[in-house]
Amino acid sequence: MAIKAMDLFEAYMQDKLPKNEGYIISSFFNNNTAYSIYEIVSYSGVKTIFLNDAGLTFQTNGQKLHILVEPASYPNKAMEPFVRTEREQIPLRFSELDILTTKNQSKIMISKQPIMSFSSFTILKPAGINFALVFYRLPDLYSTLAMFFEKTLNKEAGIPQADAKKGAKKVAEIVEATMNFRSDFGG
Repeated sequence: MAIKAMDLFEAYMQDKLPKNEGYIISSFFNNNTAYSIYEIVSYSGVKTIFLNDAGLTFQTNGQKLHILVEPASYPNKAMEPFVRTEREQIPLRFSELDILTTKNQSKIMISKQPIMSFSSFTILKPAGINFALVFYRLPDLYSTLAMFFEKTLNKEAGIPQADAKKGAKKVAEIVEATMNFRSDFGG
């Protein structure tokens, strides 16, 4: 059975990072609340990858999709995500997000479109309960991503199961539609 995902830094140390195409999912959890940020980066055609003090730097273009989970008790709900404090911000406005309100009044906010990162990007070393995983390009990739997000939204971010499933499906659909390595010119 093929490995579907692996810890990013462990994959780097074992020389198991895909160079042609890959997806990296990083999490940034708040230690005191269910406020959570996820970043999905798709990349292809890596020139080099190197480890530095901050994390792993990939010399290639990448696309980054943001997911923000905001608990019902979050005090700055009206504040646009791009102007929130550094640990709570994503570089997007509400108008650039699909927003799902869950049964427990939490919100799952998903980028409508990924942001392009030209020439290089760095994946930060995770601290505490945060993680960075690499997902391999396999035929069941999008269903694997949906299953992964359903579990993490439910268990880590406190989203009710039915809403976690709906949010995870939406994430996988956006990733497949906008970050799937298909050429804009039909190739």
